[in-house]
Amino acid sequence: METMHLSSDISSDFSSLKNNSENTKPFIILLADDEPDILTLLSYNLKKEGFIVHTANDGEECVALARQIKPHLILADVMMPKMDGIEACHIIRNDHSIPQPLVAFLTSRSDDYTQLAGFSAGADDYITKPIRPRVLISKVEALLRRIEKGNSNTEEIPKFGIHVNRSQFIASKNGEEVMLPKKEFELLELLLTKPGKVFTRDEILDHVWGKDVVVGVRTIDVHIRKLREKLGNEYIRTIKGIGYTFRDEQK
Repeated sequence: METMHLSSDISSDFSSLKNNSENTKPFIILLADDEPDILTLLSYNLKKEGFIVHTANDGEECVALARQIKPHLILADVMMPKMDGIEACHIIRNDHSIPQPLVAFLTSRSDDYTQLAGFSAGADDYITKPIRPRVLISKVEALLRRIEKGNSNTEEIPKFGIHVNRSQFIASKNGEEVMLPKKEFELLELLLTKPGKVFTRDEILDHVWGKDVVVGVRTIDVHIRKLREKLGNEYIRTIKGIGYTFRDEQK
C-alpha cells in the first residue's frame, strides 16, 4: 500500500476543464487506490471542480467500473490488492467494449522498470508520489486537454492503408480498426503528418509527452515496438542514433 499526502486547499485554476463544452457532459474521472484518505481527498477536490468522480479500491474494481461508467481519465495506483494497476491497465487497453480512456499512474515507485512496464501496458502518464496538489491538478488539466484537442479536430489522415481519425482517436489498417492507447495513437499520428521525415527522439518526446513530463528515451522504443506489433514492421523505420520515420512511399 502506498501513501500520498494531500491537502484540501486546491485552487480552481483549471475551472475551464469542468466540462468539455457548455453543451456536453462533464469529464468522468475514475480514481483507483487502496488508500481511503487519497480517494477521499482527490474525489472531494475533483468533484468541487465539476467533474464526475468514481472510486475503486483495487484493480479488479477499477476494471469493472471502467466497463460500466466509461471514464475519460483513470488515475490509478500501481500497487493495489487483488490486481495491480499495470495489469488493470493492460486489461482495459485490450477490451474493445471500453472507449479507451486516458490512464495515468499515481505511485511512489519511480524506477525505470516500473515506468516501462506501465507505459508498455498502455499508460499515458506516470505521476510520482508524493506530489503537491497543484501539480497533480496541472497534470490532470494537461491530460484532459488532449481530449478537448481531439474533439476540436475532425481531420482524418490516410497513409498507405493506415487511417487516423483525430476526433475519435481511432486508427485502422486496411479498413480494420486497430486498438491503440492514447500515446501510441499520438505517436503514430505524429509520424503520419510527414512521411519520410526523420523525427528525432527529442522531437517525439516534446510532441507526444510534452516538455513537462520526464520519461526516458526507452519509453519511445516501447511504444514503437507496440505499434509495429499491431501495424506490421514495414511502416516505421528506425534511423539508428537519431529517431524514427514513417515510410514515404508504397512498397
